Formats: sequence, C-alpha cells, structure tokens
Amino acid sequence: MADVKELRCVIGGCRYDVDEVSYTCPEHGEVATLDILYDYPALRAQLDRDAISASHTANCWRYKPLMPIACESKAPPLAVGWTPLYDTPRIAKNLGIRRVWVKDEGANPTGSLKDRASSLVLARALEKGFKTVSTASTGNAAAALAGLGASLPEVEIVIFVPASAPPAKIAQLLVYGAEVLLVEGSYDEAFDLCMETCAAQGWYSRNTGVNPFTTEGKKTVALEIAEQLNWKAPDVVAVSVGDGSIISGVHKGFSDLRQLGWIDRMPRLLGVQAEGSAVLAKACAGGVAAQDIVRQDASTIADSIASELPRDRAKALRAIRRSGGRFITVADAAIQAAIPEFAQLSGVFAEPAAAAAFAGLKRAVKTGIIHQDESVCIISTGNGLKDVARARDSVTGGIRVAPTRAAVESALQSRRLA
Repeated sequence: MADVKELRCVIGGCRYDVDEVSYTCPEHGEVATLDILYDYPALRAQLDRDAISASHTANCWRYKPLMPIACESKAPPLAVGWTPLYDTPRIAKNLGIRRVWVKDEGANPTGSLKDRASSLVLARALEKGFKTVSTASTGNAAAALAGLGASLPEVEIVIFVPASAPPAKIAQLLVYGAEVLLVEGSYDEAFDLCMETCAAQGWYSRNTGVNPFTTEGKKTVALEIAEQLNWKAPDVVAVSVGDGSIISGVHKGFSDLRQLGWIDRMPRLLGVQAEGSAVLAKACAGGVAAQDIVRQDASTIADSIASELPRDRAKALRAIRRSGGRFITVADAAIQAAIPEFAQLSGVFAEPAAAAAFAGLKRAVKTGIIHQDESVCIISTGNGLKDVARARDSVTGGIRVAPTRAAVESALQSRRLA
C-alpha cells in the first residue's frame, strides 16, 4: 500500500485526510472531485519498477505499492486487470500512422474496464466495514460491481440502472444476483437517485466521478500500458469519454508514473465523445470551466458514454488540458461502422462506446490531430457481447445454402464473381 498523503479538491485545492471525506469536496460540492495523492519522493526512494515487472501477480494488484488499500486480501478474488495489449499493424497501416496498440479491456471478468474501479471500491468498502455497496450505471459499472460483488459473500450489491439499458447488460446484473432497480429515467436521474438512497440507507457508493477510489482503480490500465511497453508511454492514448472518469484515471496513472520517474514523458490524451453526448468536448472547445457546465440532453447508440452532466468533468477537462490532448466527437453512424471495421483490423470485438475510440482516432488522423510518425494506444473499454443488437445492426451478409457441397461451391463462386 502506498501511504496516502492527502485528498485534494480538484476545484479549490482543499486538502483532507484520507478518512476525513468519503466522496467529493464538502466546500465546493459534487463537481469538486478529489485526487488521492501520495508522498511521491518517498515512493521514489522505496519502490523499484523492475521488482513490479518481476511480479508473478497477473492482475491489477501487482501495483499494490501504488494503490491506497492496506490489504488486497479484502479485494474480490476475480482476476481483474493485466489485460492484453495487442500490437495491431493492420490498423496502423490502414490509418497511415507509425504504430497502434489495442488495450483489450473486454478481457476483464465482466467484460469492461469498469472492473478495475469496482475491485478497488469493494476492497475499500470491506476495509471500512460497509455491508451494502451501490452504484448507478448504464450497464458496465453495474455489471462490474454485481459480478465482483458476487464473489464476496459478505456484501450486498444494489444497482440503479436506466430501464432503457441494453438487455444483455441488464441480464448480466440479474445473473449475478444483484438487487436491480430499473429506473424509468435517464442515467443521470438514476445516478441522483442512487446517491440519495446511499445517504439515507448508509450504503457505500461506488458511483463514477464521486468516489475517488474509482479513479485509483481505473488508473491501473495506464500503469499496465506503460509496463507492457517496457515503461514507455505511447505518443497518444485514445479513449472514449462519457462521465469522464476513465480518462481521468488514465491521466492519473501516467501522472503517478511520471512523478516517480518511471516514464520520461506523458502521452497526449485523445478523448472521444459521441456527437449526441458531447458536453465535455463543447466545454473544452469553449473554454468553459467545469463548475459552469450545465446539464444537456444526451442521445447516442453508445450508451456507456451517454451523460447529460459528466460527474468527473473537472478531472476530465484537466486531463485533456494538462496532457496537451484534444477532445473529438464522432457521429453515431461512424461509431456503428467502427464496430466491424475495428474487429476486422484487430480481432477485438468492441461494444459501441469502445469502438467510438477507434472512430475518433480515424477522424483525428484525417484532421491532422494525430501525425503519421506517432504511436497510439487505443483503449477498448468494453466487450462487444454487451450489446449484440448494435453489433448485428452494424453488419450485413451471410450466405444461406442448402446442406450440400455443390450448394456451397456455387455460393462461393457467385460471391467471387460479384
């Protein structure tokens, strides 16, 4: 465990002890999410990155010395993290850039990057004696909490999810045995209802962008990318953005490594938003401060990145600005087309929100934001099986044949001549 120096408000710089505040800054409100900060000079003197590389722990807990939990034995036993990082020369060639890697977060136990945050939050909940943990989600965070919670008999999981969420994601929650409340409203309404209920019932909230431990869990994806690239950062990391918590975690991970001197530079972050849910992209382009962002309608096929009022907006804007990065938006049509194209160029089957990162990278290359001599890591945040209906809508084809060899040969010949 890394000794936590303080919790620091991202808006006003207010400082708190790690057990003094549970969620956001009491003085500046919900927009004022908190950073968990460490004594980095002390960590530099104590830690050896090569010792981590030599670890036989093939999950996110290989980075326990950089995490704010005293005992990982309280964490769920499922193997979260240490997901594959694939070199994808076909994508690089297709886009005309030097090198592209894909970090496949769909390989996590419940199929998304959100498992990282849930693992750490559940460990924190058990450390502090909570018996019930709850979250609001469009599906992935809920599945992560429900699945990892199912491996811990001592906690109860309560989920608030919009009734409009993809059926496959809702089914996942029910299969894991969580208490599922299907809210007849938007994600943001489910979020507010979850926070109110947690406060009234004394439950622990895992909610994205509110609980600072979610960022610390999500940052492990950046630690892995750096380690898997021999402690070097790519020029650019592309990731889809909704509530802003994942891109905030990615930035925090690389920032921790930079402060430790384990990488020699920070990557630029490319935050990809759907055109129908582009609150952060608009705010960044207009120079709007996080505390001045107002709720806007959100509509996109990429449900995992649909957000009317991004909860981790302050950290997300800071991540883009401090990394020298950019937000970029993509239409739903581009996201849908990206699902099969990304799969056919990389072998990674991505849900719409994850495919959005590939669509955004394509647009960034076309518009000159990404240059030919640069290397890029795409974080594929969730598995395509989470939304099979959208995947099915993105493709056509299939040849119906009679059960004879002659029929097969005739069909193949017709296809060749077409």
